[in-house]
Amino acid sequence: MPSLKDLKNRIGSVKNTRKITKAMQMVAAAKLRRAQDAAEAARPYADRMAAVMAGLTAAAAGSDLAPRLLAGTGEDRRHLLVVMTSERGLAGGFNSSIVKLARQRLQELQAQGKQVSILTVGKKGREQLKREYGDLFVHHVDMSEVKRIGYENARQIADEILDRFDAGEFDVATLFYNRFESVISQVPTARQVIPAVVEESEASASALYDYEPDETAILNDLLPRSVATQVFAALLENAASEQGARMTAMDNATRNAGDMIDRLTTVYNRSRQAAITKELIEIISGAEAL
Repeated sequence: MPSLKDLKNRIGSVKNTRKITKAMQMVAAAKLRRAQDAAEAARPYADRMAAVMAGLTAAAAGSDLAPRLLAGTGEDRRHLLVVMTSERGLAGGFNSSIVKLARQRLQELQAQGKQVSILTVGKKGREQLKREYGDLFVHHVDMSEVKRIGYENARQIADEILDRFDAGEFDVATLFYNRFESVISQVPTARQVIPAVVEESEASASALYDYEPDETAILNDLLPRSVATQVFAALLENAASEQGARMTAMDNATRNAGDMIDRLTTVYNRSRQAAITKELIEIISGAEAL
């Protein structure tokens, strides 16, 4: 059984840990509001871009001059998985849920005989995948120095993806990230960005417009921007999801630390009482022996 000194040191250590987790919870809560506002503010722009792309795609459907970003390469053999995670841990299952979804897709593609390559954004996803799939990595984007995500960060990632597509390195590109729903709910999401995927309902609703210049010319300009917009939206969703997951994880850690302190305090008090009782018995026994 641990001594009273060991128990006291343990209680002090857990109290210090609780202070840290409580502070991290408060920091995550402060950052969450800003990240959530940014993610929610970006959704209407992303949705509107999708609607415009739907109308243009419907109008340009079947054209021999359709851009490669829309029509694809004509093959479905080589896939690029863009796994977007955080640079820091202590966020519960935030990173592992994204990696799990990407790993499932990777295994499905390999089972079908597809060629798969991986581009990681954020250190945690790279760490979880490199042991098993390190030979599939083609690029890594370090976001550790980025304090606040901007469109420029998304454009750099999109340019890397587009350059590799133009070089003929893959046929299909898919983003993996967490979509923010609430503090306790972040949904792992896979979104294909190349070739562009358009919902039929959006296409049918937007196909009545006439475009000047022609649809193909507009698509050539908008498709690369659409990829960057989708990457930017995914980064913002991930940022909000990360802070929500960290806030929840640190809240649970703080509660668990409190419960552990209560249990250790009870053991300490019982041990101390037992030691006092033992000393009293020894004193009384010694007095009676005189």
